[in-house]
Amino acid sequence: MKLLTVVGARPQFIKAAVVSKAIRELADGSIQEVLVHTGQHYDVELSEVFFRELELPPAELNLGVGSASHARQTADMLERLERVLLEVRPDRVLVYGDTNSTLAGALAGAKLQLPVAHVEAGLRCFARRMREELNRVATVRLADLLFC
Repeated sequence: MKLLTVVGARPQFIKAAVVSKAIRELADGSIQEVLVHTGQHYDVELSEVFFRELELPPAELNLGVGSASHARQTADMLERLERVLLEVRPDRVLVYGDTNSTLAGALAGAKLQLPVAHVEAGLRCFARRMREELNRVATVRLADLLFC
């Protein structure tokens, strides 16, 4: 199975490090992970240091989105992720948390009829004024596998 993992922010790097290590340690090699960094957190202290210290393999692709308004950042990620998904053709998309990277990965995958798995699903604050809550609610609706 080819799994495309979308990360872009510090909390995602931490969670992905554990899952990615488990995938690499599978004796049968049945899962091939393609790690994509959206570039949402791009500063060395918010990104690179986590890859190094948590022994997360370097991302195969870095979309380099960087800073922008939430709408522009998410739109740029969505557009770039669509191209990546069409090229890589994964069997499943894996997203973490509640960031713009999470929403963009889930939406791009769902629009291309790819199964989406969401790690950290179910977390709720019920404050719709929070961008993260909107990202959570939308991502849970788009994903077909939900992991708490």
